[in-house]
Amino acid sequence: MTKFAPLLAALALAGGYTLSHAQATARDGVLVGPNGMTLYTFDKDQAHSGKSACNGPCAANWPPLAATGDAVGEGYGVITRDDGAKQLAYKGKPLYYWAKDAKPGDRTGDGVNNVWHAATP
Repeated sequence: MTKFAPLLAALALAGGYTLSHAQATARDGVLVGPNGMTLYTFDKDQAHSGKSACNGPCAANWPPLAATGDAVGEGYGVITRDDGAKQLAYKGKPLYYWAKDAKPGDRTGDGVNNVWHAATP
């Protein structure tokens, strides 16, 4: 897949096609989890640090996307959270859900406190 990843990413952004990872898919210009819910990144997470800056009460509002095995696919990786759980990351940034998104397609977390952003492919 890595050989064709740039082409597939372009197609995904062009409309309707999806670029899939076992746990994240590009849909309508953003990454979504297996449940179709929008995924987010946090400005306070340092890319490629292997750490999450969102723990404890923060993680209650911004549940991490749990990694269910090795990350396969261009740009994907796995970090280990403070509690030892594994979390999927994209381009070195951990991925999260927003507790206030009610249904697939919601992006109500985009721009929260100017530090949360919908994850883009």
